[in-house]
Amino acid sequence: MTALAAREAYRLWAPTYATETAISFIEDALARDLSPPLVGKRLLDAGCGTGRRLRGVDASFAAGIDASPEMLRSGDAECVAAADLCALPFAGSSFDVVWCRLVLGHLRHLQRAYDELARVCAPGGELLVSDFHAAAAAAGHKRSFRDSSGAVHEIEHHIYDGATHISAAARSGFSLLRARDGAIGPSVEQFYARAGRQDGYQRDLGLPVVASFCFERQ
Repeated sequence: MTALAAREAYRLWAPTYATETAISFIEDALARDLSPPLVGKRLLDAGCGTGRRLRGVDASFAAGIDASPEMLRSGDAECVAAADLCALPFAGSSFDVVWCRLVLGHLRHLQRAYDELARVCAPGGELLVSDFHAAAAAAGHKRSFRDSSGAVHEIEHHIYDGATHISAAARSGFSLLRARDGAIGPSVEQFYARAGRQDGYQRDLGLPVVASFCFERQ
């Protein structure tokens, strides 16, 4: 299977993206635990997909960007725009909280992305990052999706372990506040059962699949 470039992959995935996956379920739970409170804060979701994470947040202002216009059009969120994560259309220090969730592994230039996230994050602000776990990649798992025709596609993905994320963030002026891994467990057994992959669940049980970090901008 040849991996698709991220922009092409998400163009194809957009019509069915709203369907929850084990990875998105685990990532959402980690984000709820690690993200700082949003009340009275300015929030950016960098790589917001359909914008679904922006619905119902209690931030004073919430905006999202994504490289895929098709993903944005498939959602109904307000204050979203198509943009490059490495060239964000915002002035410096525009946000108190920045989310960048399950995005950075698709990018070849990790440091450039962290530099740009640091530019728009106000001093004292917090950055929540999540990525496909390096241990999952080492176990043979791929970033992939099933399109509306049922075909499975792999997405271009670059493996960055926790130390690489923390080091790149530090070079951009962030310090680590909290970090946590999300592993395959009973909360996502339903996804394996739905796909008829109970044997896969037993094999993957305990495997870390999402790495999450919360950083503070210095």
